[in-house]
Amino acid sequence: MSDGPFELTVERRMAVPREAVWRAWRDHATEWFCPPPWQAPEVEYDLRPGGRSHVRMVGPEGEDMTMLGVVLEAVPGERVVVTDAFAPGWVPQAPFMVAVTTFADDGEGGTLYRATARHWSADAMQQHEAMGFHDGWGQVAAQLEVVAQRLHQQG
Repeated sequence: MSDGPFELTVERRMAVPREAVWRAWRDHATEWFCPPPWQAPEVEYDLRPGGRSHVRMVGPEGEDMTMLGVVLEAVPGERVVVTDAFAPGWVPQAPFMVAVTTFADDGEGGTLYRATARHWSADAMQQHEAMGFHDGWGQVAAQLEVVAQRLHQQG
């Protein structure tokens, strides 16, 4: 499903209730945000419109990348929209994408998780795809599900 011409999407049905997936996404992002061997020691979202988005990723060769952005929309347990077109305080910066993450009941006690990257241009979308979007974001979804299952089992 696509809402725009420059979108990449990963969708996954998770055999765990939406509340646990939401809790894993919101509270345990450092455990699932990056595919190995990368790590994300800092993942912070101020989940309100205009709130700060801050992600720091560290690679196996010492790479250190910080992504700042702004939360555009946050509906707890349902939808989060974040962009890197602005740094906190509405400071314009070179945009790469808008990330839309949705969580929905799948009708069988599980969750339909969808993560979409919307880009400003075909070139940006193709660059993201060439960076390994589908494999990387797919691995991230699998890691999120593992964390959500653990949280659900813990109660």
